[in-house]
Amino acid sequence: MSITKDNIIASKLPSHIAIIMDGNGRWAAQHGNERIFGHEHGVESVRSVVEGAGEVGVKYLTLYAFSTENWSRPKEEIDALMGLLVQAINDETDKLKEKNVRLQMIGDYESLPADVQKKLDWSINELKECDGLTLILALSYSARWEISEAMKKIGRKIQSGELKPEEITKELIDKHLATAGIPDPELLIRTSGESRISNFLLWQIAYSELFFTPKLWPDFRKEDLFEAICDFQSRERRFGKTSQQLVS
Repeated sequence: MSITKDNIIASKLPSHIAIIMDGNGRWAAQHGNERIFGHEHGVESVRSVVEGAGEVGVKYLTLYAFSTENWSRPKEEIDALMGLLVQAINDETDKLKEKNVRLQMIGDYESLPADVQKKLDWSINELKECDGLTLILALSYSARWEISEAMKKIGRKIQSGELKPEEITKELIDKHLATAGIPDPELLIRTSGESRISNFLLWQIAYSELFFTPKLWPDFRKEDLFEAICDFQSRERRFGKTSQQLVS
């Protein structure tokens, strides 16, 4: 049976969905092309998923677009990816504005090329008044980088006397992460059949439901997103409690 948005229970909708977009290279190889061919076709998947998330009322959608580890890839692929990113921002900003989508970025901003920074700043500013779906791009991001940066910020506050070690709480750490002010994702999706987290939002996904699909990212569409949401809604989320406690 094909899953549509009509199968989704509005009252049980995850407010934040995170996606590890994996499989572009393998998809390109299957089609006899270079890896960048897969990245180019992955843009259509981003467009479809953003549209689907907005249609059903998801508030936050985080896409793992480029990790800190990806900088070790061949220079030709990195240059092509960065060029594709600038082009996509150029092409999609007006469409995102029409759909009332706000844009944010998490990651090591300073490590990005100047032209990418410029386009990101422009697009984020263009979309800052939108109040529908918030699309978060994880660029030059890794969870260990993020947690290390948070610890540095907290350490400096302790060193200056602004903070005492015993005052460190989960809530304090939350405020020093790149995702400060953003709710933790209830659902994490990974495409391509791989069953690992790959250094993505390690702190934030402590209680996320995980959904792994064999589909390669360029084949993933909003109907696949709806399927993942329906699967999420069929699960019992206990947060350490028993089923009986939840019923009572």
